[in-house]
Parts: sequence; C-alpha cells; structure tokens
Amino acid sequence: MLSLRLLFILLLLAGSTVAQELPARWDELTASDWPKALEKSNRTCILPIGILEKHGMHAPLGSDLIHVREWSARAAKNEYAVVFPDFFYGQVYEAQHQPGTFALPSELVWDLLHATVEEIARNGFNKIVIVNGHGGNPQLLRYFVQSQLENPKDYAVYFFDPVQDQAFAEKVKKVRKSDPAGDQHAGENETSSLLYLRPDLVKQERATQESGENLKRMADLPNLYTGIWWYASYPNHYAGEGAKASKELGKLLTENKVEALTKALKAVKADTRTLQLQKEYFDKVDKLGGK
Repeated sequence: MLSLRLLFILLLLAGSTVAQELPARWDELTASDWPKALEKSNRTCILPIGILEKHGMHAPLGSDLIHVREWSARAAKNEYAVVFPDFFYGQVYEAQHQPGTFALPSELVWDLLHATVEEIARNGFNKIVIVNGHGGNPQLLRYFVQSQLENPKDYAVYFFDPVQDQAFAEKVKKVRKSDPAGDQHAGENETSSLLYLRPDLVKQERATQESGENLKRMADLPNLYTGIWWYASYPNHYAGEGAKASKELGKLLTENKVEALTKALKAVKADTRTLQLQKEYFDKVDKLGGK
C-alpha cells in the first residue's frame, strides 16, 4: 500500500514538472508566460529561415525548414531561447522553373524580413539570432545584418554562420560515400540529415530519377559572377547523390550543427558588448550630423 502511495506521489510530481516546463516555441507560449520567457532567454529570440523548393525527386519541398526547425528546437533545449515560428520567405529565384517553389518579389522578401525582426524586437527581444537552412540565402542575410547599421536600433541581429572545423571534417570524410565537391543541394549531406530527422518524408529510391551532376554549361567567364550560374550547372535543381545518403551521416551532421548553435546561443545571451557598441556608434553618427 505504501509503495502504491509513493508511486502516486511520484507521478504527481512528474506531471507537475512537465506542466511547469516553459515552451521554447513562440506560438506555444501563453501570454502569462511571456515575461518568464523573456527572462529565461535573456531577451534572445531565434529566427529560423528556410525556403520552399524542390530537393531532387526524393526529398520534401520544406527540407530547409525541417532542418532549421530541428536545429533551433534542439539547441533551445540545451540553451533556452524563444524560437519564432517557421519563416520561409527568402531568395529562391533560381528554382522558379521547378514545381513547389515559393518565390516572392524581392522587395517583399526584404520588407517581410525587416518587419518580422522589428516586430520580434517590439515584443521585448533585443537579441535576434537568424538561423538559415537555405544555400541561396547567405548573401541576402549578410547584407540584411549589415544594413542594421542604417538606422538606430535598440536590438542586435546576429547571423549564425558556422564553419566546419578540420577535426569534424575528418569524421565526416570517414562516413561519406560521394564526392563532397558536388554535394550542394539534396545530395548526400542534406538527404542524410533528413533520413535522421524525418525518414518518413524521404523517398530515397527516387534519388536517381534525375541527374545531380554539374553540367558546366556556362561559358568561361573568369572572375565574373552572374545570377544564372546555378541553373547553368544544375538545371534539375539537384546537386549531388542523394542515393548514397545514410542516417549515420545525418546524425553526425545534425549533432554537430546543434552543438554549434547551442554554443552560439550561450555566447549571444551573455553578450553585452554588441548593444553597447551599437549605441556608441549611433551616438557618433548623430553627433556628426549635428543632432
């Protein structure tokens, strides 16, 4: 009888602990928990950005969203931050010829990103970390972050942009089965991560229905860049060999990304210098203009 009572008490305590756990996702928080979330996150919010586009014939259109959603959720469990809901408005004009691509006008993409960051800040966050999952977004996002110095702001935007260290690269090399030079989109890396995160959405047997080889159709244009380069090389919007993907590689890649993001969140939450220096900078800008 005593053991049954003890078990009942333990179950009640366990249920209470679960009930008191603070959600990380913005859309799962209650208004009454908002002050707690701001405090626990040290006013830090993650903005995960993916895209909707073809990923070969075998991987889901929202592959990039799945990646950033999972990286952010898992990192926030390690180092609490509030995670903004799925954001899939970015640069993807190179894929408009493929079904399922969601490409908005460039002005609207910029305005949506700017307005979203402003609205996140209006809700009390002064540190916003952009986590990107789409290979066509980095140039846009770097320029967006740099443009934060255009006008005074009481918040800072950070772009999570990890670099793979050599030791980890060697671990990956032992597991990989395809040439990393051609593995750029829906190939072994991305497909492996999806096999680990959402195997139910991957149709790996279809990965060989189209070629993911670089067709090298561009003329020789040394030291020049043009927007059509991706289509010229990969008209199927597929670069790599998804058929060679493995769950083992996916687990390795995912855990490395989550570890890096966890460290980044910890650094951002502890960071006081960025906001101080921003204020100092804008004060000098104002003085220069005689304001």
